[in-house]
Amino acid sequence: MSYNLSELQTIYPNQLWLELSTQAQEDAWKQIYSQHYSTDAARWRAFLNYLSLNTFSNWLKDDPEFSNVVKIPSLDDLATYWEVVNGCAITVDNTKLLLMPSDKSNPLEFEVPAEWVNIPDWAGEYYLHVQLNLEQSWLRVWGYTTHEQLTKYATFNQMTRTYCLERESLIEDLNVMWVAREYCQQQFHFKPLLTTSNAQATELVNILSQSNIHSPRLYGNFDEWSALIASNTLRQELYKSKVSKVSNTIQPKFTNLTLWLEDIFESGWQHIDTLLNLQQRTLAAQFRQDAALTHRIQGAKLIDLGMQLGNKAVVLLIGLSPEIDDKVNIRVQLYPTSGEYYLPASIKLSLLLPSGAVVQEVVSRNHDNYIQLKRFKFPLGKSFSIQLVLQDVIIKEDFMLDALIGKSP
Repeated sequence: MSYNLSELQTIYPNQLWLELSTQAQEDAWKQIYSQHYSTDAARWRAFLNYLSLNTFSNWLKDDPEFSNVVKIPSLDDLATYWEVVNGCAITVDNTKLLLMPSDKSNPLEFEVPAEWVNIPDWAGEYYLHVQLNLEQSWLRVWGYTTHEQLTKYATFNQMTRTYCLERESLIEDLNVMWVAREYCQQQFHFKPLLTTSNAQATELVNILSQSNIHSPRLYGNFDEWSALIASNTLRQELYKSKVSKVSNTIQPKFTNLTLWLEDIFESGWQHIDTLLNLQQRTLAAQFRQDAALTHRIQGAKLIDLGMQLGNKAVVLLIGLSPEIDDKVNIRVQLYPTSGEYYLPASIKLSLLLPSGAVVQEVVSRNHDNYIQLKRFKFPLGKSFSIQLVLQDVIIKEDFMLDALIGKSP
């Protein structure tokens, strides 16, 4: 059952709910498309952040107490952040608030990229867990936490390089935050940033701006990355270099699974929770019950098999579970779409290497309501393909996994 905005405000009175008008969303898209980003994923991240920042700051400015004390960075400066990391800062008087937006439908944890916690000039007093529902046109603030709470009680996820705090640990009522900032002076403690030479910084910018590195914050030594990104000059150089290189490069049509670790799904792919809101509720029941893929990331895509097959379509599901040996555990399943009980008979689902060699495959029979490949591990820094074949129709989806080599912050 879905509720309208006024009903949600009644059910969860302590949380902040704001409307996302159609005009506000259109204006956000126009602003973001007036800028340059190296990938669709970065542009989508920028859109969510800009829409959150604009909506929240306008709400603040409507209050006479805050109307003249709200400060936000320039859009051009923000683009250098959003190119590589989620999150945005807003200053109210001398208090810095960090907004962490997500369009995930039911987040169980509040995830904060480590840069916003560990870099002195980036860190703030309060961190707000923001959820956007574009379909129902609302923004929700689940609650907030403090810098001290994150450093003391959050779990650090090495693979995504984020601090993760259970949603139940957040304080829902923002009025508590406004009162606390008047009386509670927070103490910050930071590990000194790494010192690098100009030559080292230049070399790192050149490496991280390569078009095949889609998520530079997850690549290499995180201490080196933090030192680089903390510098306004170097961050701008990285941004300009990535944007200029991608404009002169034909990008391969790979789905970057590394981005899924940051809850970013590229065009055509959705978080499985989003799909379940639109498709039959039982679509992936067995997928969720796969005990070997606990704490996994799940994505789904609707695959059109073409007019020659009567406009039939299927749903491809991919589940990821990072391992400790620089490999990722992967599960691939194929389901019928909503309204269909069975897959088309004789559809072939295959795992291919970049050379085209078939590693494994499975073929659907009459009355199969799903098929799956055997679970497999794949090393970081490599690519593979999933292929669907039915009669004369061949559809291939190419995937890559960025190398995640580095140290925890």
